[in-house]
Amino acid sequence: MASEIEAAGRLSLRITVDVQDRASLQRLHDEVLRSFGRVDILVNCAGTTLRVPTLECSEHDWARVIDINLTGTLRACQIFGRTMIEQGYGRIINIASLATMLAFCDVAAYGASKAGVGALTKSLAVEFAPHGVTVNAIAPGIFPTALNGELVLNTERGRELLMRTPMNRFGEADEIAGGAVYLASNAASFVTGEILVIDGGFMASGVNR
Repeated sequence: MASEIEAAGRLSLRITVDVQDRASLQRLHDEVLRSFGRVDILVNCAGTTLRVPTLECSEHDWARVIDINLTGTLRACQIFGRTMIEQGYGRIINIASLATMLAFCDVAAYGASKAGVGALTKSLAVEFAPHGVTVNAIAPGIFPTALNGELVLNTERGRELLMRTPMNRFGEADEIAGGAVYLASNAASFVTGEILVIDGGFMASGVNR
């Protein structure tokens, strides 16, 4: 992605960040300000999942999923949100999930973390709104990736997910990008505290067949 940006004649910045490490997020923040002078948009998309029956989920595994998906989002929002408030402008976009609103079997830690992302998004939207900073989230439907491709494309669970998607296909990454561009733009200047679902009709689905 950085190479594509640079090939278009724009500036980019490559920094490895661990959302479980507040200091690394602070270094990213500081380097962005040093390189570009301000920070206008933050997209929180780091995440992990764990499929295990809830009664067998260890507290360690539960805490890890919550720390990456929810607390990692909080850390970034705190660090970057403070600067956005000071400059009187900002766009924060958190990545939620269909699991923010629906239950998926054997991923309770993930669901709890993403429900928390939804609640955090709304809370920060209310707190940051008077300062010119909007906070919204995107809840993607089913998008095959390197992380979940085997599950989505080659299992009964994946076939059920496809059956419940009225468009009868999974999403492609650029179909999320448009929503993010909208929420980051001035066209969405009066939109805050919302969770934009991009799911091919999954959330609207009842009986498809």
